[in-house]
Amino acid sequence: MTQNLVINPGPPVASPRSLRSVALLVPDPKASIDFYTESWGLSAVDRGDDVAWLRGTGEEHHILQIGHHEQNALGRIVLALGTRREVDDAARALESLGVPIVHEPGPLDDAAGGYGVQFVDPEGRLIELSVERFAVTARDTNGREAIPRKVAHVVLNTVDIDAACAFYTEVLGMRISDWSEHQMAFLRCNSDHHVIAFNQAPWTSVNHVAYEMPTVDHFMRGIGKLKQTGIAPEWGPGRHGPGDNTFSYFTDPAGLVCEYTSEVAQVEEDTWLCRVWQRTPELSDQWGTAGPPTEKIRTHMAGTPDAGHLARLSATA
Repeated sequence: MTQNLVINPGPPVASPRSLRSVALLVPDPKASIDFYTESWGLSAVDRGDDVAWLRGTGEEHHILQIGHHEQNALGRIVLALGTRREVDDAARALESLGVPIVHEPGPLDDAAGGYGVQFVDPEGRLIELSVERFAVTARDTNGREAIPRKVAHVVLNTVDIDAACAFYTEVLGMRISDWSEHQMAFLRCNSDHHVIAFNQAPWTSVNHVAYEMPTVDHFMRGIGKLKQTGIAPEWGPGRHGPGDNTFSYFTDPAGLVCEYTSEVAQVEEDTWLCRVWQRTPELSDQWGTAGPPTEKIRTHMAGTPDAGHLARLSATA
């Protein structure tokens, strides 16, 4: 379910600093939690019967939240602001534009705590802008241990890539770093080439979530560790054109696509020029090691049609 596009005639209502975390909803949370803690390298900082908050090696309380729903869905995307005043100002501006506010600015009832506002974007995704979430001490990996340090980006399938980009740039203040023809758009909120990307698709869904390794050596060791436990990449390793980042794609027990990545391109705002990349095999994988994506990984990246947060609330009311 989509809403009419909100056009913001003035300056953006927010200036996110970073992508903090992504929440995913799956039919069997335990299987997914076990995969991400036992195989993927994350660790549980808090956990309940059907929910867990999983951290990497960075200072974010968690980078992935797993929860329960009868089918795969996006639970939430969390973006960092700088101050409570920014949260309050963003909430007032969003409300004036007619954007549905789900959680008024205030303390967050979440394992990570904090102060924030939650709203729904034009395709029904739950977005949080927050500050003061619980920090944790960065983990020492002894230099070699292959553990993701943060969420690098989330790719979202959209039914209208132009409308999605307009909302996230004009309202949320993100910038488009590059296009892959008119099929994908890569959006940033800091120096990382992209933290959110949109892929034109027949329905709204999660395409994949990428987790950043500290170096390309950690990236390769992570792939090797998974292969030793019988989990082989479904596409990769390789190096993309837009973003210049390494990639290796896997699927988790729910069939959601997860990616190891490293060496994401860094943008200098004053000199960066957005370009339109042609979708050629060489620019999909500069190394030429991965080959084309398989039909299986394409199917998983298409995801399950997601009616959105408000539709889920209505279904359970």
